[in-house]
Amino acid sequence: MRLLHAASLSLCLLGGTALAQNQPAQQPNQQQRAAPAPSPALNALPPDSVTQHTLTLPNGGALAFTATAGSIRLSNRDSGAPVADIAFIAFEMKTDDSARRAVTFAMNGGPGYASAWLNLGALGPWRLAMDAAGARPSAPPVVTPNAESWLPFTDLVFLDPAGTGYSQIHGGDDVRKSLWSVNGDIDSLATTIRRWLEARGRGASPKYIAGESYGGFRAPKIAHRLQVDQGVGVNGLVLVSPVLDFARSQSSRSPLDHVARLPSYAAAHRGVDRTLSRADMVDVETYARGGYLGDLMAGVKDEAALARLSARVSDLTGLPRELTARYAGRVPMSVFVDEFRRAEKNVVSMYDAHVAGIDPSPYGQGPGAQDQMRLGLHAPIVQTMVGLYRDKLDWLPKDGRYFFQNEQAGRQWDWGDRSRQEAVRDFSSAMALDPNMRTLIAHGLTDLVTPYFETQMVLDQMPPLGDPARLRFEVYAGGHMFYSREESRKKFRDDARAMMGR
Repeated sequence: MRLLHAASLSLCLLGGTALAQNQPAQQPNQQQRAAPAPSPALNALPPDSVTQHTLTLPNGGALAFTATAGSIRLSNRDSGAPVADIAFIAFEMKTDDSARRAVTFAMNGGPGYASAWLNLGALGPWRLAMDAAGARPSAPPVVTPNAESWLPFTDLVFLDPAGTGYSQIHGGDDVRKSLWSVNGDIDSLATTIRRWLEARGRGASPKYIAGESYGGFRAPKIAHRLQVDQGVGVNGLVLVSPVLDFARSQSSRSPLDHVARLPSYAAAHRGVDRTLSRADMVDVETYARGGYLGDLMAGVKDEAALARLSARVSDLTGLPRELTARYAGRVPMSVFVDEFRRAEKNVVSMYDAHVAGIDPSPYGQGPGAQDQMRLGLHAPIVQTMVGLYRDKLDWLPKDGRYFFQNEQAGRQWDWGDRSRQEAVRDFSSAMALDPNMRTLIAHGLTDLVTPYFETQMVLDQMPPLGDPARLRFEVYAGGHMFYSREESRKKFRDDARAMMGR
């Protein structure tokens, strides 16, 4: 299934016109149909706010930059009716040739998340502690200057997709359904990027797209859409803990699902009292794609294979032998999360198996623990972003709620056939179309949601795309948000700078 073109509704709504929010609407002439009356929420977002900042970094350096908080209006191409206001935060450094300075557009995933994870956790000028100690709702929303910010080598534009952050949707259910779909989402974000570049005269700048999780699924599609539809070339991609192909994650009975997660299970066990690198996992990866896969393929009627699986998986993961035998060496993620730290009455995070929370039902069946890494950080991130908008960026909608996570978007997302959704063809096509385009893919060792070995298996099946150095695959200590760890955040920053040639 080719995903080159959006659905007709998406094209009608978004493909033509995206207006900056502070621009006056054009008056329709006699031949044009007047736009419907605006909804009461249309003017809720304030005009763009531009502020100046200078930060003293922990390493003794200084960071002087301009911040712009605002929104870009997307409109219906035919009627001119507003469709959405996409909120953004842009950080730019003034140089002698700012128009040619690199710019990176960053977004998170979900779908239904705003871009605060990457903004506050890794790339932006201010950082919120996201380690295990900070992953609790009562943690103070205090930011510090980010010594690992990417601003020294690229300007940054953080985009909040429709319905997330302060971004607004205008129109009825048909508009919402279009924006909350795979193709409509790509169309809206590609249009927003083009409009931001055109409004600021940044067409000559090297352009990069950074996306985390579902944002890593978005990024190759946006890049390809920009190339072939919007007329914008992209110099590189940074895919953070991405899902490139949803087919495996929708096939929990497939042997490949278990092969993909086994190295991350083993990394959780081996890294309990030490810091690991991917080099420490070579034997597990070899077993996963060899003996483990072979015994899985033998099926559950092969008693010898079952015995081998139960013993080896127990040794690699630290789970009790009777447990691995009960699941025939095919341990589901939910079982691993519940059982890995059961002796301590803890449940580990799916997003980082080295982060644990209290099990509210340690003695039997009951309500499961909520994910400590994801939901433990929800309140601190929301309060930090609201404070950032109010106190530093001078841009705060009077009546708006900041949707760090829009659960409605996640529930109502129009996937089409989810098991057929993949970004591999868009990624390959974009890289093949532009031999100068480069990509950095980054994962965490102990991420169970988007395990690094899953991406490795996808990459192993891709044909060569010219110079192998164009595609760099790095795995760091940590989980889905590996940048919560200082050393991994530093390595990630250095690898991104090297990929961009800055």
